[in-house]
Amino acid sequence: MKTDYLDLNSTLTESQKLIEQSTRDWVDKHVKPNIEDSFNTSNPLNLVAELSELGAFGLIIPEEFGGLGFDFISYGLMMKELEKGDSSVRVVSSIQTSLVMYAINQFGSEKQKQKYLPKLASGELLGSFAMSEPSHGSDISNLTTKFSIKDQEITLNGSKLWIGNASSADISIVWAKNEDGNVQGIIIETEKTPNFKSTVLKGKWSFRASHTGELFFDNSKVPMSQLLEKTKSIKDAYKCLNIGRYAVAWGSLGIAEECYEIALKYSKERIQFGEPIAGKQLIQKKLVDMITEITKAQVLSIRVGNLLDQNKVNYQQISMAKRNNVKIAQDIAKEARQILGGMGITSDFSIMRHMINLETLVTYQGTNEMHILITGQDITGINAF
Repeated sequence: MKTDYLDLNSTLTESQKLIEQSTRDWVDKHVKPNIEDSFNTSNPLNLVAELSELGAFGLIIPEEFGGLGFDFISYGLMMKELEKGDSSVRVVSSIQTSLVMYAINQFGSEKQKQKYLPKLASGELLGSFAMSEPSHGSDISNLTTKFSIKDQEITLNGSKLWIGNASSADISIVWAKNEDGNVQGIIIETEKTPNFKSTVLKGKWSFRASHTGELFFDNSKVPMSQLLEKTKSIKDAYKCLNIGRYAVAWGSLGIAEECYEIALKYSKERIQFGEPIAGKQLIQKKLVDMITEITKAQVLSIRVGNLLDQNKVNYQQISMAKRNNVKIAQDIAKEARQILGGMGITSDFSIMRHMINLETLVTYQGTNEMHILITGQDITGINAF
């Protein structure tokens, strides 16, 4: 494999290799032929049924609830290959699995798990994860969406912004403060919730092949049975975000690999001054720097995945992987674009689209600066927030 410089593939199990290859084949068939039109027109690809058939909903969720019960390395490999197609495709899968299904599996009652997880796994239901607010993005501990409970009924007030799948979700995991000021999760059924509405954000220059929106609650009434009672604080929401950030780390690695492979192939075929530009020293330096950073990111991602599978990971390690992999993907996409020259800005190649999507991933689920401070506090013991 062009991007497997240290033969890390040999450390994978046969089932992990199968997940990676089957996802790659799926992307080649369902995403790459149509993604440029979807991106240009801001019309999402309708691939919910196909993603479900692939196993992209609930890969790490137990089989008893409709998932496949696979390990986190397999999940990471799937996210990597989906993002090579486009971030918008990977994000539908990871919102459904890392955030919505993971939250219900970790914090839901047995009844909630039985009710929602199989339908989410099959794609019968699509979910969203409502955490960010208009005035609280990184500062989510001070979110203002609140709820009260009276006569076994929840009353919810507030709004959420930058919510993936907002307008198409059948259910949403909404994080809000209770009357004691503690943050808990609530499962909202969008069609059954009164005084609720969602909107689609227009004019995005990034993540254009997906819909992002805003949710509004105005004395919205929800049955008490929809409360994720095991959630007790904002830390429980972060536990879900950590799995989402893990997915972003692998997805960003996928972008880096894709851009490198395009640049390597092009440099071997592009003839200037009578020889391939791959024979030029400056081009070779760019390519060597790319594959070196990719290799380091692969090792980091696999190690974090192993720690997750062993239940030994800490969230600071996930933050390191998310920040590192997004950053190297940005650098590699930029260098790849330069190697392709003018062709690099055309839709004949995916590099420019990936570059634009990476501008969202820098901020998505925690900015680079936030992740620096998370890891910085861990290594120094000093809170610099």
